[in-house]
Amino acid sequence: MLGSVSRNWGRVVAPAVMGVINVTPDSFSDGGLLDDPRRAAGHALRLVEEGAAIIDVGGESARPGAEPITADEELRRVIPALERIVAACPSTTISIDTTKAAVAERALATGATMVNDVSALRFDPRMAEVVAEAGAAVCLMHMHGTPATMQDAPIYEDVVDEVRAFLEERVERAVEQGIAEEQICIDPGIGFGKTLDHNLQLVASVGSLAELGQPVVIGASRKSFLGRLLGNPTATRGPLAAALAVAAIAYERGASIFRVHDVREHVQALQAAACIARARQPLELDPL
Repeated sequence: MLGSVSRNWGRVVAPAVMGVINVTPDSFSDGGLLDDPRRAAGHALRLVEEGAAIIDVGGESARPGAEPITADEELRRVIPALERIVAACPSTTISIDTTKAAVAERALATGATMVNDVSALRFDPRMAEVVAEAGAAVCLMHMHGTPATMQDAPIYEDVVDEVRAFLEERVERAVEQGIAEEQICIDPGIGFGKTLDHNLQLVASVGSLAELGQPVVIGASRKSFLGRLLGNPTATRGPLAAALAVAAIAYERGASIFRVHDVREHVQALQAAACIARARQPLELDPL
Protein backbone atom coordinates (compact mmCIF):
# COMPACT_ATOMS: atom_id res chain seq x y z
CA MET A 1 0.00 0.00 0.00
CA LEU A 2 1.23 3.49 -0.81
CA GLY A 3 0.46 5.14 2.52
CA SER A 4 -1.43 3.98 5.57
CA VAL A 5 -3.55 5.01 8.49
CA SER A 6 -3.87 2.82 11.58
CA ARG A 7 -7.31 1.43 12.46
CA ASN A 8 -7.23 3.71 15.53
CA TRP A 9 -6.01 6.57 13.34
CA GLY A 10 -2.67 7.41 14.95
CA ARG A 11 -0.18 9.04 12.61
CA VAL A 12 -0.50 8.96 8.86
CA VAL A 13 2.19 7.33 6.76
CA ALA A 14 2.17 9.78 3.88
CA PRO A 15 1.16 9.92 1.15
CA ALA A 16 -2.17 8.23 1.90
CA VAL A 17 -5.09 8.18 -0.53
CA MET A 18 -8.72 8.64 0.58
CA GLY A 19 -11.17 7.16 -1.91
CA VAL A 20 -14.53 8.88 -2.34
CA ILE A 21 -17.87 7.04 -2.17
CA ASN A 22 -20.84 9.38 -2.78
CA VAL A 23 -24.19 7.70 -2.08
CA THR A 24 -26.02 10.78 -3.31
CA PRO A 25 -28.25 11.55 -6.28
CA ASP A 26 -26.70 14.96 -6.92
CA SER A 27 -22.95 15.07 -6.25
CA PHE A 28 -21.11 17.07 -8.90
CA SER A 29 -18.99 14.16 -10.16
CA ASP A 30 -20.75 10.87 -9.51
CA GLY A 31 -24.23 11.59 -8.20
CA GLY A 32 -26.58 8.64 -8.53
CA LEU A 33 -23.91 6.13 -9.55
CA LEU A 34 -23.36 4.49 -6.16
CA ASP A 35 -26.66 4.94 -4.34
CA ASP A 36 -27.23 1.17 -4.21
CA PRO A 37 -25.47 -0.27 -1.11
CA ARG A 38 -24.16 -3.30 -3.00
CA ARG A 39 -22.64 -1.16 -5.74
CA ALA A 40 -21.16 1.17 -3.12
CA ALA A 41 -19.53 -1.74 -1.27
CA GLY A 42 -18.18 -3.24 -4.48
CA HIS A 43 -16.72 0.09 -5.50
CA ALA A 44 -15.18 0.57 -2.05
CA LEU A 45 -13.51 -2.83 -2.29
CA ARG A 46 -12.08 -1.90 -5.70
CA LEU A 47 -10.72 1.37 -4.32
CA VAL A 48 -9.00 -0.49 -1.48
CA GLU A 49 -7.51 -2.96 -3.96
CA GLU A 50 -6.23 0.03 -5.95
CA GLY A 51 -4.46 1.38 -2.86
CA ALA A 52 -6.90 3.55 -0.89
CA ALA A 53 -5.99 3.74 2.81
CA ILE A 54 -9.27 5.50 3.71
CA ILE A 55 -12.78 5.22 2.27
CA ASP A 56 -14.85 8.40 2.68
CA VAL A 57 -18.62 7.83 2.48
CA GLY A 58 -20.94 10.79 1.99
CA GLY A 59 -24.71 11.05 1.71
CA GLU A 60 -25.17 14.81 1.22
CA SER A 61 -23.74 16.75 -1.68
CA ALA A 62 -21.44 19.66 -0.85
CA ARG A 63 -21.27 20.93 -4.43
CA PRO A 64 -21.65 24.70 -4.90
CA GLY A 65 -25.27 25.69 -4.54
CA ALA A 66 -26.32 22.43 -2.88
CA GLU A 67 -29.31 22.62 -0.56
CA PRO A 68 -29.20 20.75 2.79
CA ILE A 69 -31.09 17.52 3.44
CA THR A 70 -32.51 16.18 6.70
CA ALA A 71 -30.58 13.89 9.01
CA ASP A 72 -33.18 11.17 8.43
CA GLU A 73 -32.67 11.30 4.67
CA GLU A 74 -28.88 11.30 5.05
CA LEU A 75 -29.06 8.29 7.39
CA ARG A 76 -31.32 6.47 4.92
CA ARG A 77 -28.65 6.93 2.26
CA VAL A 78 -25.46 6.20 4.19
CA ILE A 79 -26.14 3.53 6.82
CA PRO A 80 -27.02 0.63 4.48
CA ALA A 81 -23.94 1.47 2.39
CA LEU A 82 -21.71 1.77 5.45
CA GLU A 83 -22.84 -1.60 6.79
CA ARG A 84 -21.80 -3.29 3.57
CA ILE A 85 -18.58 -1.28 3.17
CA VAL A 86 -17.41 -2.02 6.72
CA ALA A 87 -18.06 -5.72 6.14
CA ALA A 88 -16.28 -5.70 2.77
CA CYS A 89 -13.26 -3.67 3.94
CA PRO A 90 -12.68 -4.68 7.59
CA SER A 91 -9.06 -3.49 7.77
CA THR A 92 -9.62 -0.12 6.12
CA THR A 93 -10.25 3.21 7.83
CA ILE A 94 -13.83 4.20 7.00
CA SER A 95 -14.76 7.88 7.16
CA ILE A 96 -18.23 9.41 7.23
CA ASP A 97 -18.49 12.71 5.36
CA THR A 98 -21.15 14.65 7.29
CA THR A 99 -21.83 17.82 9.25
CA LYS A 100 -24.59 16.25 11.36
CA ALA A 101 -23.90 14.74 14.78
CA ALA A 102 -26.79 12.28 14.50
CA VAL A 103 -25.38 10.90 11.26
CA ALA A 104 -21.83 10.76 12.63
CA GLU A 105 -23.03 8.96 15.77
CA ARG A 106 -24.84 6.23 13.81
CA ALA A 107 -21.98 5.90 11.34
CA LEU A 108 -19.39 5.49 14.11
CA ALA A 109 -21.59 2.88 15.77
CA THR A 110 -21.79 1.08 12.42
CA GLY A 111 -18.01 0.83 12.12
CA ALA A 112 -16.68 4.11 10.76
CA THR A 113 -13.67 5.43 12.68
CA MET A 114 -13.35 8.92 11.22
CA VAL A 115 -15.60 11.94 10.63
CA ASN A 116 -14.93 14.25 7.69
CA ASP A 117 -16.73 17.48 8.62
CA VAL A 118 -16.64 20.22 5.97
CA SER A 119 -17.90 22.68 8.61
CA ALA A 120 -15.00 21.96 10.99
CA LEU A 121 -17.47 21.16 13.82
CA ARG A 122 -19.35 24.47 13.41
CA PHE A 123 -22.73 23.45 11.98
CA ASP A 124 -23.83 21.04 14.72
CA PRO A 125 -23.02 21.85 18.37
CA ARG A 126 -23.03 18.13 19.29
CA MET A 127 -20.50 17.04 16.68
CA ALA A 128 -17.36 17.54 18.78
CA GLU A 129 -18.92 15.60 21.67
CA VAL A 130 -19.84 12.69 19.38
CA VAL A 131 -16.33 12.51 17.92
CA ALA A 132 -14.65 12.80 21.32
CA GLU A 133 -16.81 10.15 22.99
CA ALA A 134 -16.14 7.70 20.16
CA GLY A 135 -12.41 8.38 20.16
CA ALA A 136 -12.75 8.91 16.43
CA ALA A 137 -10.50 10.76 14.06
CA VAL A 138 -11.77 13.98 12.51
CA CYS A 139 -10.96 16.09 9.48
CA LEU A 140 -11.57 19.82 9.96
CA MET A 141 -12.11 21.70 6.71
CA HIS A 142 -12.22 25.40 5.88
CA MET A 143 -15.29 26.59 4.01
CA HIS A 144 -16.42 30.11 3.19
CA GLY A 145 -20.14 30.22 4.06
CA THR A 146 -22.23 27.11 3.32
CA PRO A 147 -22.43 24.89 0.22
CA ALA A 148 -25.45 26.93 -0.88
CA THR A 149 -23.59 30.26 -0.64
CA MET A 150 -19.87 29.51 -0.64
CA GLN A 151 -19.17 30.59 -4.22
CA ASP A 152 -21.02 33.91 -3.88
CA ALA A 153 -18.02 36.19 -4.52
CA PRO A 154 -15.62 34.86 -1.85
CA ILE A 155 -13.17 37.57 -0.76
CA TYR A 156 -10.02 37.29 1.37
CA GLU A 157 -7.32 39.80 2.20
CA ASP A 158 -4.81 36.93 2.36
CA VAL A 159 -6.38 33.55 1.70
CA VAL A 160 -3.45 31.49 3.03
CA ASP A 161 -3.16 33.43 6.29
CA GLU A 162 -6.93 33.44 6.84
CA VAL A 163 -7.36 29.72 6.13
CA ARG A 164 -4.38 28.88 8.33
CA ALA A 165 -5.72 31.01 11.21
CA PHE A 166 -9.16 29.42 10.87
CA LEU A 167 -7.78 25.87 10.93
CA GLU A 168 -5.49 26.65 13.86
CA GLU A 169 -8.46 27.98 15.84
CA ARG A 170 -10.62 24.98 14.96
CA VAL A 171 -7.91 22.52 16.04
CA GLU A 172 -7.57 24.35 19.37
CA ARG A 173 -11.33 24.32 19.83
CA ALA A 174 -11.58 20.62 19.01
CA VAL A 175 -8.89 19.79 21.58
CA GLU A 176 -10.70 21.91 24.18
CA GLN A 177 -13.83 19.85 23.49
CA GLY A 178 -12.06 16.57 24.19
CA ILE A 179 -10.76 15.41 20.80
CA ALA A 180 -7.18 14.15 20.95
CA GLU A 181 -4.82 16.34 18.92
CA GLU A 182 -3.27 13.29 17.25
CA GLN A 183 -6.75 12.38 15.94
CA ILE A 184 -7.13 15.61 13.94
CA CYS A 185 -6.26 16.36 10.33
CA ILE A 186 -6.94 19.62 8.48
CA ASP A 187 -8.19 20.49 5.01
CA PRO A 188 -7.93 23.96 3.38
CA GLY A 189 -11.15 23.28 1.45
CA ILE A 190 -10.02 23.57 -2.15
CA GLY A 191 -13.04 24.81 -4.12
CA PHE A 192 -15.13 25.53 -1.02
CA GLY A 193 -15.65 29.28 -1.24
CA LYS A 194 -12.50 30.03 -3.23
CA THR A 195 -11.72 31.45 -6.63
CA LEU A 196 -9.29 29.82 -9.04
CA ASP A 197 -6.50 32.04 -7.73
CA HIS A 198 -7.35 31.25 -4.10
CA ASN A 199 -7.14 27.52 -4.85
CA LEU A 200 -3.77 27.89 -6.53
CA GLN A 201 -2.38 29.96 -3.65
CA LEU A 202 -3.50 27.33 -1.11
CA VAL A 203 -1.92 24.45 -3.04
CA ALA A 204 1.30 26.44 -3.45
CA SER A 205 1.35 27.18 0.30
CA VAL A 206 0.54 23.75 1.72
CA GLY A 207 3.79 23.94 3.69
CA SER A 208 2.42 26.83 5.74
CA LEU A 209 -0.59 24.73 6.75
CA ALA A 210 1.57 21.67 7.51
CA GLU A 211 3.50 23.80 10.00
CA LEU A 212 0.44 23.62 12.27
CA GLY A 213 1.46 20.03 13.00
CA GLN A 214 -1.64 18.18 11.76
CA PRO A 215 -1.79 16.01 8.61
CA VAL A 216 -3.02 18.12 5.69
CA VAL A 217 -5.76 16.75 3.42
CA ILE A 218 -6.02 17.96 -0.18
CA GLY A 219 -9.22 17.40 -2.16
CA ALA A 220 -8.80 18.73 -5.69
CA SER A 221 -10.04 15.66 -7.57
CA ARG A 222 -12.30 16.48 -10.55
CA LYS A 223 -12.98 20.03 -9.31
CA SER A 224 -13.98 22.59 -11.90
CA PHE A 225 -11.14 25.02 -11.17
CA LEU A 226 -8.78 22.50 -12.80
CA GLY A 227 -10.71 22.81 -16.05
CA ARG A 228 -10.73 26.60 -15.84
CA LEU A 229 -7.00 26.53 -15.12
CA LEU A 230 -6.50 24.77 -18.46
CA GLY A 231 -8.53 27.29 -20.40
CA ASN A 232 -12.17 26.15 -20.19
CA PRO A 233 -14.09 28.97 -18.45
CA THR A 234 -17.31 26.94 -18.27
CA ALA A 235 -15.75 23.72 -16.95
CA THR A 236 -17.88 21.78 -14.47
CA ARG A 237 -15.32 19.02 -13.96
CA GLY A 238 -11.54 19.06 -13.97
CA PRO A 239 -9.36 16.65 -15.94
CA LEU A 240 -7.52 13.82 -14.23
CA ALA A 241 -4.11 14.93 -15.48
CA ALA A 242 -4.46 18.29 -13.74
CA ALA A 243 -5.61 16.64 -10.50
CA LEU A 244 -2.56 14.36 -10.53
CA ALA A 245 -0.26 17.36 -10.96
CA VAL A 246 -1.90 19.13 -8.02
CA ALA A 247 -1.57 16.02 -5.83
CA ALA A 248 2.12 15.55 -6.64
CA ILE A 249 2.94 19.21 -5.97
CA ALA A 250 0.88 19.29 -2.77
CA TYR A 251 2.65 16.15 -1.52
CA GLU A 252 6.05 17.68 -2.23
CA ARG A 253 5.02 20.73 -0.21
CA GLY A 254 3.79 18.80 2.82
CA ALA A 255 0.31 17.36 2.24
CA SER A 256 -0.29 13.90 3.70
CA ILE A 257 -3.75 12.71 2.58
CA PHE A 258 -5.38 13.01 -0.84
CA ARG A 259 -9.17 12.76 -1.20
CA VAL A 260 -9.75 11.47 -4.72
CA HIS A 261 -12.15 9.69 -7.06
CA ASP A 262 -9.52 8.09 -9.32
CA VAL A 263 -7.57 6.07 -6.77
CA ARG A 264 -5.32 3.92 -8.95
CA GLU A 265 -3.97 6.86 -10.92
CA HIS A 266 -3.35 8.97 -7.82
CA VAL A 267 -1.62 6.08 -6.06
CA GLN A 268 0.72 5.64 -9.02
CA ALA A 269 1.46 9.36 -9.31
CA LEU A 270 2.11 9.70 -5.58
CA GLN A 271 4.27 6.57 -5.55
CA ALA A 272 6.48 8.22 -8.16
CA ALA A 273 6.54 11.50 -6.20
CA ALA A 274 7.44 9.67 -2.99
CA CYS A 275 10.28 7.78 -4.70
CA ILE A 276 11.70 11.03 -6.05
CA ALA A 277 11.41 12.68 -2.62
CA ARG A 278 13.31 9.80 -1.02
CA ALA A 279 15.99 9.92 -3.71
CA ARG A 280 16.70 13.55 -2.88
CA GLN A 281 17.35 12.82 0.78
CA PRO A 282 21.03 12.62 1.76
CA LEU A 283 22.38 9.21 2.62
CA GLU A 284 22.75 8.48 6.31
CA LEU A 285 26.32 7.31 6.87
CA ASP A 286 27.44 5.35 9.92
CA PRO A 287 29.89 7.32 12.08
CA LEU A 288 33.53 6.29 11.73
